[in-house]
Amino acid sequence: MQTMKQYVVDAFTDKVFAGNPAAVCIMDKWLPDDTMQKIAIENNLSETAFAVKENGKYHLRWFTPGGEVELCGHATLATSYVLMRFTEPECKQVQFDTLSGVLTVKRDNDLLVMDFPSFSLMSIDITDILIRAIGIRPSKAYIGADIVCVLDSEEQVKKVIPDLDIIRGLDGLCLHVTSKGTSYDCVTRTFAPKCNVSEDPVCGRGHCHVIPLWAKELGKNELTAYQASSRGGVLYCRYEGERTVLSGKAALFSEAQIYFGD
Repeated sequence: MQTMKQYVVDAFTDKVFAGNPAAVCIMDKWLPDDTMQKIAIENNLSETAFAVKENGKYHLRWFTPGGEVELCGHATLATSYVLMRFTEPECKQVQFDTLSGVLTVKRDNDLLVMDFPSFSLMSIDITDILIRAIGIRPSKAYIGADIVCVLDSEEQVKKVIPDLDIIRGLDGLCLHVTSKGTSYDCVTRTFAPKCNVSEDPVCGRGHCHVIPLWAKELGKNELTAYQASSRGGVLYCRYEGERTVLSGKAALFSEAQIYFGD
């Protein structure tokens, strides 16, 4: 029987029971992919992050219950929080080798500032199946790595009842619905049934899609974004062309010892 320390951190919030929970495992060496996937399934959170320090940088991987993904914002924030609070408390910056290249996270008081790649968006037709997927006709639709549907109001975003079976058959990994906000620059919701996640509570990956869109639409590069899930979360964002900077807070929910293997 093997044991390993695991943290659960609520990301993009300053209090527990809000934001997006991610499990974080900082390891000395890699486990088999199958074991990491089983741990992610057992946790049944939208993301479990695994990190190993190699050549002065941490190699970071993200697993949803449905498989490994190439980019996850909230689990990167959660991993940075664990590293800077517990593993290397003197550290003010950490670099991660990931499937999306090198990601840098800096500590700025109680904020963690993450430098991510921006996704390029291409306009797509608003089809009947896309309308059925979210139950409302979007004003615009785009695709990058995910589908983005722009709605006319924050109220519409909050009222979307997704058809997850239809979304599972669409292009892209996730589907995001977004609109201009009232108290925030933009509001967004994220659905990810291909990852076995019905609705992602707060999605950094999604904001690497919607922040470039809203920065151009609103004519400003500094935006405050809100994820309008039942848990809610706030992201402080800066659009820098090919890069999108996402900042947020985090709260520790638990520390645990997990047991696995023979």
